[in-house]
Amino acid sequence: MAQTDSNANTGQPLRLAIAGLTHDHVTGLLRALPVRKDVQLVGIAEPNAALAAKYVSRYHLAPGLIYPDLDKMLTEVKPQAVVIYTSTFEHLQVVEICAAHSIDVMMEKPMAVSNEEAAAIAQAARKSKINVLVNYASTWDPVNTLAFDTVAKNTIGEIRKIIFYKGHSGPKEIGCSPEFFNWLTDPKLNGGGALFDFGCYGANISSWFMNNQRPLSVTAFTRQTKPAIYKNVDDDATVIITYGKVQIVIMASWSWPYGRDNIEISGTNGSIQTIDSRTAILHISGKAEEKITAPPIESPYNDSLTYLAAVVNGKIKPHDTPSLENNMLVTEILDAARQSAKSNSTIQLK
Repeated sequence: MAQTDSNANTGQPLRLAIAGLTHDHVTGLLRALPVRKDVQLVGIAEPNAALAAKYVSRYHLAPGLIYPDLDKMLTEVKPQAVVIYTSTFEHLQVVEICAAHSIDVMMEKPMAVSNEEAAAIAQAARKSKINVLVNYASTWDPVNTLAFDTVAKNTIGEIRKIIFYKGHSGPKEIGCSPEFFNWLTDPKLNGGGALFDFGCYGANISSWFMNNQRPLSVTAFTRQTKPAIYKNVDDDATVIITYGKVQIVIMASWSWPYGRDNIEISGTNGSIQTIDSRTAILHISGKAEEKITAPPIESPYNDSLTYLAAVVNGKIKPHDTPSLENNMLVTEILDAARQSAKSNSTIQLK
């Protein structure tokens, strides 16, 4: 917990601020907040006045919530936590400003565009003793917890291969806003294209499954299947990660004919394949396939804002997929994958 939290035991809502509005995932947050009693929006920092005005009109926000400067907003409204909806490249700057105010943060995935920026984020967090969390939609899907528990119970034996299928038909094709599209397709602001946008999910979940072990090597291949649209970044990436006997394959793409979000985990005695956010297929050697439904995840681990509030209030410690430790590994894997694709070689992680 970064600061003394007067609301921790009073039942008062978490005082939450938003940094940035250029990430389209913020729309889901702004739709959810009016019906939540446990979170209170106290400020939004967005330097683009026209973009801020668009959100004020669309979501009927009080104009007084908007600040053009993050530091000023934090000084005046004193939130307990900040959620970050900027480009990935801007995460470091926001974390450093929040760290100066001793305010915990949760950012949209991935954490950083490079190992150097990830290290700087970690340094700022540790120096100021704030919590830094990373929000992945996959964290709150019950089927992924079901898959993890199935592996942990040794139901399918020792893991040998995990294959991730993640992505959609492309940011332009699905109608991303101009502000989101502009930085998603900028190699400096996003770190890459589909490799960073969707490869991070596989790196995040596989690091969780492998108990945050460092991989031995990373090999990646990237392509531009639609160069007229995505001329500066990859739109299709395949990443191979090795952990001794275990191989991870991540297929991240903006070129799927439709949205894909599936994991296939094969062990020495069987496999489990996720179908949707609640359903999986379990196949044990010598037995018929079985369709299984994941039970709901218990609070506060079932929702990003509930989880954030629990961390800020000191009720739980950051762990698993949102944790700084996990996401340092995610950045290392993505950075190595980018190097591998550029050099057409396997990157050994020493």
